[in-house]
Amino acid sequence: MTARPNSRGPLENAVARLFRPRLPGTGRTSAVAVEQELFAMDLFNGSSVDPARVRRAIAGRPHEPWVAFEPGGQVELSLPCSPSAADAWHLLAGATRDLARDLLRCGIVLDARPVRTCDPNTPRHLRTPRYDAMERHFDTIGPAGRRMMRATASTQVCLDWWPGRAGIEQWRLLLLAGPFIAAATARSSGPQGRLSTWLAVDPERTAFDDRLLRGPDPVTAYAAFAAGATAFVDGIEGHLSTLFPPVRPRGRYLEVRFPDCQQAERAGALLHGLAGLLYDDERRRRALASLAGEQDRLAEHWEAAAAGIGDAERGWSLLGTRPGAWPAARPVAA
Repeated sequence: MTARPNSRGPLENAVARLFRPRLPGTGRTSAVAVEQELFAMDLFNGSSVDPARVRRAIAGRPHEPWVAFEPGGQVELSLPCSPSAADAWHLLAGATRDLARDLLRCGIVLDARPVRTCDPNTPRHLRTPRYDAMERHFDTIGPAGRRMMRATASTQVCLDWWPGRAGIEQWRLLLLAGPFIAAATARSSGPQGRLSTWLAVDPERTAFDDRLLRGPDPVTAYAAFAAGATAFVDGIEGHLSTLFPPVRPRGRYLEVRFPDCQQAERAGALLHGLAGLLYDDERRRRALASLAGEQDRLAEHWEAAAAGIGDAERGWSLLGTRPGAWPAARPVAA
């Protein structure tokens, strides 16, 4: 997966650290973790709730350490790793229900939708130098950046990244299958949909095409992607944190970022499907073979998924399930 550090410059060395899965001989693990983004809205007027108000509502609760926030005040529920997709699903459903109950007592509604109507001039709740720089940059391109920061939400799935050939297969498969799975699990579409918003934010830093699959070395391809994106924060590590590809390399795990926000109790198909694709050798290689001719058309497939005309049937086939195949998850106390 990685080349010798001495053969690379500073940017490629930093990227190489993102492409360091579990070392050979340490065994294969198959954990699943979920980062669920949700809108926290005032019960009476529907406005976005300040994160400080959410913090007060959940102070001392078991799920408090799992809660963070996106710039527009979206709640990010970052759950611990579970040993299986089933366990991750039930934890997600239980934690989301407990969090929603606590917030409702304080007049806050937790809303699991992928995008909400939002005036681009709506104040941004989180004010940090990084977010300020991001917004200034996105404003030079168009309104999609503000909409993305304030008004979109996803269900992000984190999966163990294996060493050697299997790890390369995992990386390639997620990138190739992404637009089809996105089409299958979409809960928004069209110009104001979540995926359309992301495609319009800054194509040079989102890579909804085949640029991450070009050439034999994924580190070189990712470094070229990073070098092509405008730098607006200091330092290489800071710059890399402003890249938002559909799948993000995170060293020991891969972060699947492209799905629309899923209703927690109905997220089983996505979690089970992604885990099966990555962790089952036969299924992973069979899926890769079926997608072998799609690399040059990835940009086209992403555009189709965003427009709501993507090949959802192929996505469900890759996931190995169909809508409604999974009943609602049982609640688990957070």
